[in-house]
Formats: sequence, structure tokens, C-alpha cells
Amino acid sequence: MSQKTGVFAGFKEFLMRGNVIELAVAVVVGAAFTNIVNTVVKGVINPIVGALGSQNLDHYKACLTTCHTDAKTGDYTDGIYILWGSVLSAVLTFLITAAVVYFLMILPMNKWKARQDAKKPVDNAPAAPTEVELLTEIRDALIAQRNGSANGSPSGGAGSVVSQKTQQ
Repeated sequence: MSQKTGVFAGFKEFLMRGNVIELAVAVVVGAAFTNIVNTVVKGVINPIVGALGSQNLDHYKACLTTCHTDAKTGDYTDGIYILWGSVLSAVLTFLITAAVVYFLMILPMNKWKARQDAKKPVDNAPAAPTEVELLTEIRDALIAQRNGSANGSPSGGAGSVVSQKTQQ
């Protein structure tokens, strides 16, 4: 029984993480938004493109080889053809979706985050030393140690460099 409780507790913890909830909300909003974009493409974009021909972009095709068409329906019966209208419709849907997501969600969120970061107090702590500064200190400590050993100083070895670094 305790293993089931542990499994359920772990599952509950997994579900209650912020990322999982945010992902679920994003999927639901994305599905609803996809319906809106598809409707805009079919109701606004396709009629504009349809002013040049058929209102349904799926009817736009290009034949690569000798294609025969059915006299009644106008559809290709054989041959190799490309459905470039369907591709154009999918590209338009993607571009509209990407533009709306960027301009209505990403851009405002980035501006909000920038304002929040600007409100945070500035950290006045000194910056950590760079690699070059650390290596310069180690070099200087080794030179000082070598000069001290030459003058008869008993301290020596790499341990003193480490102890000098830890004291700082």
C-alpha cells in the first residue's frame, strides 16, 4: 500500500510542477488558436488569393508530366502533379500563427520580463575574478615562493600556494 501511495504521490508531484501545468495550458490554447488561424486563412486569405482563380487553394496544382484531366470534374486522372496550393495554404497558416504568437505573446512577455529585471535591486558585490586574474595571482605567488625559498625561507611546495589562495 505504501508503494502505491509513493507512486501516486510522485505522480501528483509531477503533475503539480509548474512546467507540466503550463504545457497543458499551452496545448489547449494552441489548439483553440489553430482553429482561429485556420478560419482566418480560409475566410480571408483564400478569398484574396481566390480573386485570381479558385477560392479553395487545394485546387491549385501544377503538372510535371503529361497529365490528363477528367472532362466533368477537371481533376487530373493520371500523371505527376504538385499540389502547390495546399503547400501555400499551410505556409500561410504557419506564418500567421507564428506572427500572432510572436507579437501577442512573446514580445509582450519579453518586455514584461525586462521591466521586472529593471525593478530588481542591483547586486553591488564585486565581480568574481577572471581566469587571467587568477592565473596572474598564482604566478605571483609562485614567484614569491621561489624567491622566499632562495633566501632560506623554510616554506615551500605547492601547498603554500593553495593556502595563500584559500586565505584570500
